[in-house]
Amino acid sequence: MTSKRALVTGITGQDGSYLSEYLLENGYEVHGIIRRTSTFNTDRIDHIYEDPHNQTARLFLHYGDLTDGTTLRRILEEVQPVEIYNLGAQSHVRVSFDSPEYTVDAVGMGTLRLLEAIRDYQYRTGIQVRFYQAGSSEMFGKVVEVPQKETTPFYPRSPYACAKVYAHWQTINYRESYGLFACNGILFNHESPRRGQTFVTRKITHALARIVAGQQKKLYLGNLDAKRDWGYAKDYVKAMWLILQQDEPDDYVIATGETHSIREFLDIAFGYVNLDWQDYVKFDERYLRPAEVDLLIGDPAKARQKLGWEPSIDFRGLVHLMVEADLKALGLLPLARNLAIEDIATVRLAATAQ
Repeated sequence: MTSKRALVTGITGQDGSYLSEYLLENGYEVHGIIRRTSTFNTDRIDHIYEDPHNQTARLFLHYGDLTDGTTLRRILEEVQPVEIYNLGAQSHVRVSFDSPEYTVDAVGMGTLRLLEAIRDYQYRTGIQVRFYQAGSSEMFGKVVEVPQKETTPFYPRSPYACAKVYAHWQTINYRESYGLFACNGILFNHESPRRGQTFVTRKITHALARIVAGQQKKLYLGNLDAKRDWGYAKDYVKAMWLILQQDEPDDYVIATGETHSIREFLDIAFGYVNLDWQDYVKFDERYLRPAEVDLLIGDPAKARQKLGWEPSIDFRGLVHLMVEADLKALGLLPLARNLAIEDIATVRLAATAQ
């Protein structure tokens, strides 16, 4: 068995799938924790999964949950990883207001359960495990400093963000108290074609493709003035790995250093197909948060200096990447590529014919 063995929680999510690809490309044996459901939810990793009976298999899945400490300990004993990436969470900020207890249990206490399991395992076996905790820019919340860096005080504005702050400080506490190689990556918003469709960026690009195809007429959104620092998820998982390859454990902000509003996202996305988003987007107060976070922009100077990390794609390129992926999924590319749409009806007819 390879000595480079990683355990990933949240492996079926956007970040988990990209991270698994990256680890496999770098010679790792990858183990992922998935929750048991009545339907398969492994779409994002199906292309890299193979039957575990095959001798060439290097990706393995285990049933478990961050709310179940006993199972986490059992999986840790079975897998014996040298790196653990904790990406699992109830990560939808707006939903965390509706399900605060579950969110805090999975995000906050789930991290504590993992840290305790690692501490016990490391003490008993003498094997050092490197731990990555997925932090969030939402922890900064009502910002007191612009841009936000590793030393910026937290002001969380949602149950999700509060839970992430708890997990962040527990990770530091276990590093300082027990000598664990435990690190926090404070990742600002990172998107991709694999982003869930309930998150605003993917909600926009998915709806846009359906509008072009004539399958949807309107898109309902909440606060269009919120500004975020958006990057490409595939870049950000590389930063996770780099964080665990350093000589000493530490915490890092991963961001682009730019901020853009949801209105700007809409301008670029709908502009790609020569549409005016104001003809299709409607306001719905149900998508507003009880406590809003208006502005987030990260300072990635430390990551650039110490990790040598840089984003590979700019904001416009990211939006175009996501729009193209959703258009392609509905058979609308290459018809819509490079702003080629002159007549939306023609494209709809072509999509219907396919």
